[in-house]
Amino acid sequence: MPEATENDPFLPFARPDITEAEIDAVTQTIRSGWLTTGPNAAAFEKEMAEFLGGEDIICVAVNSATAGLHLAVEALGIGPGDEVLVPTWTFTSTAEVVRYVGADPVLVDVDPETLNIDFVDAERKITGRTKAVMPVHLAGIPVDAGELEDFASQHQLLVVEDAAHAFPVMSNGKYVGNSTSDAVVFSFYATKTITTGEGGMVMVRSEEMAQRMRTMRLHGISRDVFNRYQSTVPAWRYDVVAPGFKYNLPDTAAAMGRVQLGRAVEMRDKRREIAHRYLEAFQDLPLEMPLVPEGPENHAWHLFVLRIDAESVGMHRDEFINRMSEEGVGTSVHFIPLHLHPYWKEACGSTDADFPVATREFERAVSLPIFSSMTDGDVEKVIRAVGRVLAR
Repeated sequence: MPEATENDPFLPFARPDITEAEIDAVTQTIRSGWLTTGPNAAAFEKEMAEFLGGEDIICVAVNSATAGLHLAVEALGIGPGDEVLVPTWTFTSTAEVVRYVGADPVLVDVDPETLNIDFVDAERKITGRTKAVMPVHLAGIPVDAGELEDFASQHQLLVVEDAAHAFPVMSNGKYVGNSTSDAVVFSFYATKTITTGEGGMVMVRSEEMAQRMRTMRLHGISRDVFNRYQSTVPAWRYDVVAPGFKYNLPDTAAAMGRVQLGRAVEMRDKRREIAHRYLEAFQDLPLEMPLVPEGPENHAWHLFVLRIDAESVGMHRDEFINRMSEEGVGTSVHFIPLHLHPYWKEACGSTDADFPVATREFERAVSLPIFSSMTDGDVEKVIRAVGRVLAR
């Protein structure tokens, strides 16, 4: 069996796209002496809002998308006794932040094509306690903005979008993040479409909500650290107005983020190019390809998710993953639906039968490497590996 060698090393599932520009920006920040939240974080927030294109958009930088989701539900007043609709096909953080504020996540099945939230199933699960919905834009395919807005309006629900996979991508002619939702949360984790190593950003339109998040991201202190320390006038006094958290984004990370933001469209276009090479190469193979929305800006291509039908391919998804590893290519699965995890199964009182689509599709889904720093050789290695695995 082929194995990785010094000349043909193992290709990881993901690798960040870092250039000398990001390294220089971080180095300059370190030399400036300002390491915690400061001028770069403030500039990153402003530049992100301008990128998204809404005149009244306010962005709040945080140290993770999980932190951003937590701050959003807290600022919206969601709490004990409330229910929040969450797709079962997501990472645990989407639901766990609902628990942080004492509310109850209600798991919802997904659409068989996009694997995004199924609004028909969501409507069935609305009760008198339902206060919000938290859709996830899985793999970079956006939830339809119009459908989301209509659903929330009809049922008078707050909306917090988990857009960890959805930057930069359009829905109904506007970037995800430029919508009527109460909050949209982006992730800048190491594997995401732009990265700060660890980090995230929350988009809101309410100044009151933004101020609450700024206060709560730094221990509930009434003055931001940047504002307290940038002045030449002594400004040591502050007030703790709430039991807050430690969710602020350091300036070193923000400096990297600003460079990545400037390269975001270029990197998305590279991922789209890789996706189309895969689509062409695999078109005659017994594999189910990911949905391709019309328009070059309507998929962020954060993930390239294949479906493996065991009967047609002759092997289960897990065997495909093992054989790809033997070929020197890393793959992954996004995600293990929440209702299959012991904690959420017990906490939500759910069974596999409650989520027929997610339960079925989970057994077939596998993600191939797709990141903007892939070389032509990397892409060809993946294509050859898939062909050899299926031929075997």
